[in-house]
Amino acid sequence: MNIASAGFQSIDCGGSGNYTDELGLEWTADDTYVGAGAGKAASTSTSSQSQSQAQRRPYSTVRYFPADGRKYCYTLGVQPRTRYLLRASFLYGNFDGSRVFPEFGLYVGASRWSTIVIYDESRVVTREMVALAQSPTLAVCLANATTGQPFISALELRPLNGSLYHTSFEATFFLGLAARVNFGAPTPDPVRYPNDPYDRVWESDMARRANFLVDAAPGTVRVATDRPVFVGSGERPPQKVMQTAVVGTLGALTYRLDLNGFPGSGWACSYLAEIEEDAPPAARRFKLYIPGLPEVSKPTVDIGENAPGKYRVYEPGYDNISLPFVLPFAFRKTDDSARGPILNAMEIYRYIPIVPPSPDAVAMATLAARYQPAAWAQEGGDPCVPSPWSWLRCSSAESTQPSSRVIAINLSGKNLTGGIPPELAALSCLQEIRLDNNMFTGPIPDLSASPGLSVIHLENNQLTGGVPSYLSNLPKLSELYVQNNRLSGVIPRTLLSKSIVFKYLGNTHLRTGKQEQRNVIILVSALLGISLLLAAALCCCYVLTRRTAVSKRKGAAQRQAADADHEEEKGAVGHSQKKGLPQADEPTGKKRVKVKHEMMNSEMTIAGPLELRELEEATNKFARRIGSGGFGVVYYGRLADGREIAVKVASNDSVQGRKQLANESGGGIGIGPWAKSFYESGDIEAIVDPSLSVRGSYQDVHSVWKVAETAVRCIDADPRRRPSMPEVVKDIQEAIALERPSLPSERASCFSPATGASTVRSHDLIMDNLMLMHDSASFSDSLNRTANY
Repeated sequence: MNIASAGFQSIDCGGSGNYTDELGLEWTADDTYVGAGAGKAASTSTSSQSQSQAQRRPYSTVRYFPADGRKYCYTLGVQPRTRYLLRASFLYGNFDGSRVFPEFGLYVGASRWSTIVIYDESRVVTREMVALAQSPTLAVCLANATTGQPFISALELRPLNGSLYHTSFEATFFLGLAARVNFGAPTPDPVRYPNDPYDRVWESDMARRANFLVDAAPGTVRVATDRPVFVGSGERPPQKVMQTAVVGTLGALTYRLDLNGFPGSGWACSYLAEIEEDAPPAARRFKLYIPGLPEVSKPTVDIGENAPGKYRVYEPGYDNISLPFVLPFAFRKTDDSARGPILNAMEIYRYIPIVPPSPDAVAMATLAARYQPAAWAQEGGDPCVPSPWSWLRCSSAESTQPSSRVIAINLSGKNLTGGIPPELAALSCLQEIRLDNNMFTGPIPDLSASPGLSVIHLENNQLTGGVPSYLSNLPKLSELYVQNNRLSGVIPRTLLSKSIVFKYLGNTHLRTGKQEQRNVIILVSALLGISLLLAAALCCCYVLTRRTAVSKRKGAAQRQAADADHEEEKGAVGHSQKKGLPQADEPTGKKRVKVKHEMMNSEMTIAGPLELRELEEATNKFARRIGSGGFGVVYYGRLADGREIAVKVASNDSVQGRKQLANESGGGIGIGPWAKSFYESGDIEAIVDPSLSVRGSYQDVHSVWKVAETAVRCIDADPRRRPSMPEVVKDIQEAIALERPSLPSERASCFSPATGASTVRSHDLIMDNLMLMHDSASFSDSLNRTANY
């Protein structure tokens, strides 16, 4: 490599292989600079009359990208705190055969550089800037196409000398080139490398394009010299450029040209050197005139004094000047000047605001670097601006939050391994994480620095360790999926009580709830078990009475049926009132009660409808309380024929309880179909007593699923598929076993009738009571133990 071109990066976009061009510049294909598989290469076609620059090899191909709302970036390696000249070139050449001239945005990182508008398929459109590198990479991105498809022909990066183009604003503004002109050029060809060691392209003033250096003043002549010109200071223009100039022999030089990117603030510099051999010392004095800017006319240029002497560059200019889009200007000699003004070259740049990168940019770049060379990890540029990476969602910049922030990450099914990326902990505005269906290992990291997290999907990985307690303190958490991992330990109780969708099945060693003392669990299990058994038996009785005639007292059944008809005329049976529980909307002397269910050794039948007198006799005037739910009290009773029953009395102060009891007693679709509908939809908590969640009595959701499954089988339309009473007892005993503390060797595997993971919400596990039974114990014995505890 030529020492003068050390550090140059010349990228042939869409090209193949490496080569050295006619200027001695070494070009490389763009495969290693653009994300893997991004865009497509195409050839261009230009006419033989096209400008000579368009005939160069780098412009024979392009890389183009879909107009899909995404951004496509080239990532260039740079040295931080080094100033670079960056040039992007575009020759359409009808590469797509459509002759639809593209228009799209050009960005450097998060900053908008320019809008590329193609209006001639055979003309090269070039954008150039001076940028101070702030990080080890510089990203050039194409995005936001309004017509056609975004494309690029060449990308060039040139390091500059440390003093060149230094401004006081370079930390907050790039310099975007608007004009760089070589005046007095002998041909229309530009001057560049190797004549300019920094490969700046100095456009000839003989070039012909719309609104470029028009309105030249009469008497303008070209001058040149072969003598060397000292250019070793200031911006160091190339000597070949300073060896030519234009002179206003009639006292003035005037021009007009369009400035791309203006109106706005800019940086401007004129390059002057006395190169006429016969010019006497101090022969040229002149002023600059720009309409509407009188302040620029105040200084007087004296080349002999300011240079000083001949063949030395003098660079008068402005670090910050406001210029229009159409710039007319003039140099006019002063009255005491012996000769007219001279102009060798000129540069004008506009200030391009640097948009700060997203505060999450460093963390996201580090995260993406972990998974290269995957195509999704090489998208480049800012993670959020001008458009987010394909696997991210970002917030919109607002007055309260001027920078876009990463709010959602979706890396589902990417076959990722290792631990969950620690960079996630640095994303303070994160709201959603989707890392499911990968092969992540290790623990769930601390994400408490992201208080806005609402959705976390970590299912179907190989994560180990426990479920972190900090998850309970995330105020906006609504979904937590950790099923099918290798998690272990106890799920925090506060997490189970949150109003969230929480799925955790498939973790063999993960338990729900803290094990209590055995006697406390027995009591809680007994209370909850009674209600579950009563509910299951009631469902069975409800169907059996309509389909079978299993009654030992046919005469009594007929009498009961007749009484039922009589009661329907007055209101539903079981809506009587007991003294002390008055109901304003019911006849005096009635008690609002419901016969829950009865149990015999080998079969189950419905106990009602019954008269209040029969209920009082069976329950000894409601003397024996065996449990209570959120909306009523349950009493034990024995009918005259020996059948055992449980009677539920609604609480007087609970409107919800009266409604629930009315529904259970025969209103609506009936408790069986009602409960079955929630069971089949997977919403098990909808049929469970909410008071249990408040008391903290619930231990394991699988016990609820077990009993619910048994109850649904009891009301199956086909009697042959209904379980026998011993099967019912056995299933409930298995459910109770899930609530008991046990040795590791005695613990049964998790059971759920529904596929997928278990769901827990804030109204978790709501049942009246859970019954504790032993293999040899009778129902009445169990009631005795519970009542006397």
